[in-house]
Amino acid sequence: MKSCMVQGAKIISTGSATPSVKVSNEQMSSIVDTSDEWIFTRTGIKERRLLTKYGQSVTDLATRASLQAINNISMDPSSIDLIILATSSPNDLFGSASKIQYEIGAVNALAFDITAACSGFVIGVVTAFQFISNGTYENVLVIGADVLSKWVDWSDRSTCILFGDAAGAVIIQSCSSNLNSILNFHLSTDGNYADHLSIAYKEQLDPHPILNLYQGSFQYVSMNGKEVYKFAVSQVPLSIMSCLDKLNMSTEDVDWLLLHQANERIIMAVAEKLSISSNKVISNLSKYGNTSAASIPLALNEVVELNQISRNDIIVIAGFGAGLTWGTIILRW
Repeated sequence: MKSCMVQGAKIISTGSATPSVKVSNEQMSSIVDTSDEWIFTRTGIKERRLLTKYGQSVTDLATRASLQAINNISMDPSSIDLIILATSSPNDLFGSASKIQYEIGAVNALAFDITAACSGFVIGVVTAFQFISNGTYENVLVIGADVLSKWVDWSDRSTCILFGDAAGAVIIQSCSSNLNSILNFHLSTDGNYADHLSIAYKEQLDPHPILNLYQGSFQYVSMNGKEVYKFAVSQVPLSIMSCLDKLNMSTEDVDWLLLHQANERIIMAVAEKLSISSNKVISNLSKYGNTSAASIPLALNEVVELNQISRNDIIVIAGFGAGLTWGTIILRW
């Protein structure tokens, strides 16, 4: 990977969308044996949003988030060259990005999905960066969106309390290298631990009577929480330091730390390992829960709308999750 590119890339707009239905920890206690105190002390989550309306899917949220990002800068959708949808809960197993392309009127855009769960948005941004830096495209829409409520076992207390539904989007545009907002990145995978977080496919026991073909269906979200915690707290700081070191930066140069919103304990443990003050940590986990690929762009859009980020601020973004995958991006805003 080259840390200095001839053609730079910068985020020029953000957007997000969440369902209107809020489910509090108190409501969760009527579904499984839990309580507000039990959930909040272990996760930092107070409530989550769920997409409950019949017929709606991840494409509805992703379309809303995309249109907000487009409208914020009065952009003509036909000028978008590429749409990358990071999701693990598409409305169509063949992919949902093309439906979003149609819905937002991005008639000239190539559109495809990336499936990398909670790391998906980071990988999507890096993918967009590659297309821009080599001169292939100028305007790329990257969306992180998930509706994992459709894949949660609502009798499993260890997982059902965690997840919420949402979408977030950014528009990334080419720029001269001296204005480059994407300064560096690092991506990693360790498939040896893939079973720690998955939505597995399970075959039926009996094959087709003539073809001897085994078919099946996808199961619910399964997670080994202790192992995911250990993985995130050990590997994410290393990824971030690797990125900073290549830029001759230290954690003292960091203005904002934006991690995947999985668990408050993970977020604060990573910040502590990096000696980054809690007032530099961006978090909205308490309001939305773990929204998988949507969590980073959702939180980013929130602080952008509140004007909390200033020009030239250094933002460290890191995602981690199923795969197991993890990755870091360093931005100059």
